Amino acid sequence: MSSVRPWRDIMRRKSRQIMVGNVPVGGDAPITVQTMTNTPTEDAVATIDQIRRCEEAGADIIRVSCPTEEATAAFGKITKAARVPIVADIHFHYKRALEAADAGAACLRINPGNIGSSQRVAEVVRAAKANGCAIRIGVNAGSLEKDLLEKYGEPCPEALIESALDHIKLLQDHDFQEYKVAVKASDVFLAVAAYHGLAEAVDCPLHLGITEAGGLIGGTVKSSIGIGSLLWAGIGDTIRVSLSAEPEQEVKVGFEILKALGLRTRGVRIVSCPSCSRQGFDVIRTVEALERRLEHIKTPMSLSVLGCVVNGPGEARETDIGLTGGGAGKHMVYLSGVTDHHVQSDDMLDHIVRLIEEKAAAIEAGEATAFDPHAAKEAAE
Repeated sequence: MSSVRPWRDIMRRKSRQIMVGNVPVGGDAPITVQTMTNTPTEDAVATIDQIRRCEEAGADIIRVSCPTEEATAAFGKITKAARVPIVADIHFHYKRALEAADAGAACLRINPGNIGSSQRVAEVVRAAKANGCAIRIGVNAGSLEKDLLEKYGEPCPEALIESALDHIKLLQDHDFQEYKVAVKASDVFLAVAAYHGLAEAVDCPLHLGITEAGGLIGGTVKSSIGIGSLLWAGIGDTIRVSLSAEPEQEVKVGFEILKALGLRTRGVRIVSCPSCSRQGFDVIRTVEALERRLEHIKTPMSLSVLGCVVNGPGEARETDIGLTGGGAGKHMVYLSGVTDHHVQSDDMLDHIVRLIEEKAAAIEAGEATAFDPHAAKEAAE
């Protein structure tokens, strides 16, 4: 059956599905959002506290670095306390992978450029099989194998893909199929080209990311361009936004990318204008306050906040709750796309928060549904 709005459709690449703990990755499973802790893993209390914040932000999977024996000693406490699967991030010391697998890792992230010989990889595979761990092959443009750099002269899509395929073969030679792959680079063009090539060459799930993307603003832009363009092309089964920012911010940006493409919904999606001199209230400060006060809402809903009647009514017709600025401190509130009542500036914030909370509670109780402006139109068409 053809889509009513084909320009909204994303044809997702077909991949095998694997399990990372109790979370499916690939196939028709929802695209998962990951992040990574930045506390010293040896400090289990601080790491668990950070994991809690990431869980609250919506992280599906969380990665924890295991650089030392002391880190893997604490890793067992961390995996027991976590509510989501924990991936052990392993570089250089393959024995850390063996220890992490025994300590409850749901997945082992290994880098073919620095994990060592095929014999060491074989030991990691044995530990993964014995403990029911998945493996993530993490190819990175910044740590390619020396022979590939000599062959290609520089990191390029072909080099990243060849590295991934070589390491996939190592796992397959040991009859291991529970793996996913990433071919990351800080260069958006390089990463996107490598993922496109790899997507055509393999059927395993792909972990997307633009590595070392930068700070909160610059890194968000780079990640949105790179990860967003791949997801739009149907490529990708799990994502990690790499930011020089707190990990819960990575989770929030990851969900915003998925929400913008209609691939997943969580919490309140806010549509708001940049504001201008026509605004009937301070849009920027209002949106900042609403974002902060609505962080606790997990239920997928939509809210439009526009300062005047130029685009306000049109956007409000597409959202659960709409707020459009009017004159003399009196603003229009829309419910499920329809004009409903007015609210004064002084009461506006509390009123909108209360409306969102009430509708979220009704949706969770099965007494209401989130507003879909396209449902009635599609039924008519």
